[in-house]
Amino acid sequence: METIYLCIVIFLFVLAVFDLIVGVSNDAVNFLQSAVGAKAASFKTVLFIAAIGVFIGASLSNGMMDIARHGIYQPEHFYFAEIMCILLAVMLTDVVLLDVFNSMGLPTSTTVSMVFELLGGTFALALIKVYSDDSLGLGDLINTDKALSVIMAIFVSVAIAFFFGMLVQWLARIIFSFNYKKHMKYSIALFGGVAATSIIYFMLIKGLKDSSFMTSDYKHWIQENTGMLIVAFFVFFTILMQILHLCKVNIFKVVVLLGTFALALAFAGNDLVNFIGVPLAGYSSFMDYTANGAGAGADGFLMTSLLGPAKTPWYFLFAAGAIMVYALYTSKKAHNVIKTSVDLSRQDEGEESFGSTPIARTLVRCSLILSNGVSKIVPESAKRWIDTRFQKDEAIIADGAAFDLVRAAVNLVLAGLLIALGTSLKLPLSTTYVTFMVAMGTSLADRAWGRDSAVFRITGVLSVIGGWFITAGAAFTICFFVALLIHFGGTIAIVALIALAVFMLIRSQVMYKKRKAKEQVNETLKQLLQSSDNAEIIELLRKHTRQELTKVLEFTEENYERTVTSFLHENLRGLRRSMGSVKFEKQLIKQMKRTGTLAISRLDNNTILEKGLYYYQGNDFASELVYSIGRLCEPCLEHVDNNFKPLDAIQKGEFADVSEDITYLIQTCRHRVEDNNYDGMETEIRKANELNGELARLKREELQRIQGQSSSIKVSMLYLTMLQEAQNVVTYTINLIKVSRKFQSEEEA
Repeated sequence: METIYLCIVIFLFVLAVFDLIVGVSNDAVNFLQSAVGAKAASFKTVLFIAAIGVFIGASLSNGMMDIARHGIYQPEHFYFAEIMCILLAVMLTDVVLLDVFNSMGLPTSTTVSMVFELLGGTFALALIKVYSDDSLGLGDLINTDKALSVIMAIFVSVAIAFFFGMLVQWLARIIFSFNYKKHMKYSIALFGGVAATSIIYFMLIKGLKDSSFMTSDYKHWIQENTGMLIVAFFVFFTILMQILHLCKVNIFKVVVLLGTFALALAFAGNDLVNFIGVPLAGYSSFMDYTANGAGAGADGFLMTSLLGPAKTPWYFLFAAGAIMVYALYTSKKAHNVIKTSVDLSRQDEGEESFGSTPIARTLVRCSLILSNGVSKIVPESAKRWIDTRFQKDEAIIADGAAFDLVRAAVNLVLAGLLIALGTSLKLPLSTTYVTFMVAMGTSLADRAWGRDSAVFRITGVLSVIGGWFITAGAAFTICFFVALLIHFGGTIAIVALIALAVFMLIRSQVMYKKRKAKEQVNETLKQLLQSSDNAEIIELLRKHTRQELTKVLEFTEENYERTVTSFLHENLRGLRRSMGSVKFEKQLIKQMKRTGTLAISRLDNNTILEKGLYYYQGNDFASELVYSIGRLCEPCLEHVDNNFKPLDAIQKGEFADVSEDITYLIQTCRHRVEDNNYDGMETEIRKANELNGELARLKREELQRIQGQSSSIKVSMLYLTMLQEAQNVVTYTINLIKVSRKFQSEEEA
């Protein structure tokens, strides 16, 4: 029996390695987002500083391990076998759940995952124990007070982080303005001194008290002299920052890098329990069982020992830190999650990753009403002065950065302080929640959410927050059922679940690589929105337009052929797939039009007058193509789904022949746009005219059949609709390449 549990403990540590890699892929956004978004240093430098913070934070995280030992369940009422069942269910659920979110590029909370998985697994076993033992209640088995305080701390931190992020950033912008180099002669030293002192106080004074090498004498001395230490640190760092400023050192970069270190340290100190706390609790339980519980058996040995404080060997913490640093350097998924958070907080407008929702529109409308009300109260002179501090055209933003160093500094310092405060209180705040909401609060205070982008940014924020709630519900529910399966299924269930988890992880990696191989990161649009040279902008816009129109024609070709083929063969699944593709493509078309408007507005007036009309016509024809495929697919899907009478043999033969030619026309037009080669395009124009003539002839013949009552009216009406939409596809395709040729041409209109 001991061999089985030894294998479980070993597997828990194997899962912990995967969990560390997956977790860091998710949580790297927490301490890298600001430094990366502001381009405070090279990516390698930022990683190196973060790595140091992770190692130090790991060594200070011992006190947090108690959450996994007795923070949720009451171990004195659980037997060794039950504890191992809960811990294994937690790890199996956690590693798969986090990997799914990372593959989607959405940041989620490892803290929420662990807490709700522990709750789900404990609740499952508690129900079984209460059912079999009348002397026990759920309150005896679940540490409800601690669980509630942990959950409340996690969710209250969202509001606190957003509010203080908005407030502190607004004050920082009032002090420094966007042109911060003009307004930091003396204030920068105070800012740097406050930032550095805060970091040292919370990271070291609060963190060191739980370190294994801190004696009671040291702790007592620090507690007695805390005020003196704070004053000394403040004076020292203020003077140091002023000296560095006089030496032409950018203090904001120093603060950002120091904040990156601090936040990485806080992350490791707070979140390491999420990755290795459960395996270490399993390891501690196994060691106690082998030493003292062999006689009682796994089903009779209570785990009272878990009530004691955690004493994690240093080599476990060191190894965990090494794995986390390795994941930082190698994880592609980490970069994907960072992109989501940076995009939602960037200063300038650009390609919005999220759409619009009714909730977001309502929030924006209410905010405008509130803003207008406040504006009426504030004196005009005060409003004018405040506006001078928010002149975004004076912003000093590094090339390719999403925002400036002032905001990056506030993001890092404030998030680090809030997380460290939670850590010092032994509350596992969600680093993801805190850092993300601080970033959203500071971006709102910086007026980065304009009226043209606010609704999309809010939708993005709500999507991420919604993902957190989904995480909580999924973690609780999945772990609940996994724990039940392990409890009742025994060894067979354990082996099956382990195999399933391994399969899902491997499949996730394969699917992620395939999807990323298909996706082309649109660097062209990014360069376009950052360029100020008109000649470069028009060339980049032409390149971007070719890419977008090629995608639309590729979609049209694929889904026209699939729709026709599926309808003629009464393939319901194929039609549903086409309809789903149409709905998704419509969202992409809306996004293409939004980004296109931003891009075209960067051209000078003469170029807009010469080429703007062709650009907008191209977008309109692309949009009509997508909607034509939708209007073709929808009645076909309804017809097949209702099992109505199919087309007769003559109708099938006619439409199949002409559709083959239409598909070939779309394909040749796509190649012309993709290759930017319009020589001899008259061939396609002539072919399009012939196809439209053929489709018009088929419509006339079908009308004659209707008049002669030689065919079903329902089928004939559908067939006429198909012919009409096929004509539209041909017309919009040929018009698209006509205006594309004019837009891509160097000659003036």
